[in-house]
Amino acid sequence: MGHFIEITDVSKIYYQGGEEIRALDHISFAVDEGEFVAITGQSGSGKSTLMNLLGCLDAPTSGSYFLDGHDVSLLGEWELSRIRNREIGFVFQGFNLIPSLDAAENVELPLLYRGIPRAQRKKLSRKALQSVGLESRLHHLPSQMSGGQQQRVAVARAIAASPPVILADEPTGNLDSHSGDEVMGILHRLNEEGKTIVLITHDSKIARQAQRTVNIRDGRIF
Repeated sequence: MGHFIEITDVSKIYYQGGEEIRALDHISFAVDEGEFVAITGQSGSGKSTLMNLLGCLDAPTSGSYFLDGHDVSLLGEWELSRIRNREIGFVFQGFNLIPSLDAAENVELPLLYRGIPRAQRKKLSRKALQSVGLESRLHHLPSQMSGGQQQRVAVARAIAASPPVILADEPTGNLDSHSGDEVMGILHRLNEEGKTIVLITHDSKIARQAQRTVNIRDGRIF
């Protein structure tokens, strides 16, 4: 196994009122295939900027980013979108479920964008929801579920197409401790099954559950 994620000398610079702001300042690090890594830091440390780069939602100002052997720092928006859809499963703090769709339909939506046929989408959606313990909530709307259940739907959506990496951005941030433990348990199980997990958190207790912790402060890794 080799590096699944490799960032080398990456900077991200913004300009505000004529002032240069280095959100990321010449950072380098790698994540091996099958590893569980936590990226931690306080608000304003650069965590969100780094998450956007790792998720191919933004491009670095300079430096290189290799994801599964592809130099994604050189790709255009269409290619980045394709990489996001096939290589990365996203779990966000805010769940990001569509209120008018039930659990199964929310999980199916990214599969629809991938062009997967309807019958297969339904099968994959059901399997993913079963894997997070929600087989009895397939047809419940988000408003009919607890926060912990909604986040488990979000995890099911992230894993339905079997992407090799899961990018979880503060996945327990809106949950009580019991629901947070359930979600972390699912992430650990996915890692044991071979998924590469990158967890972004400001919570040191959550970060300590990863195999390795990367600390970021003022746009630099320590």
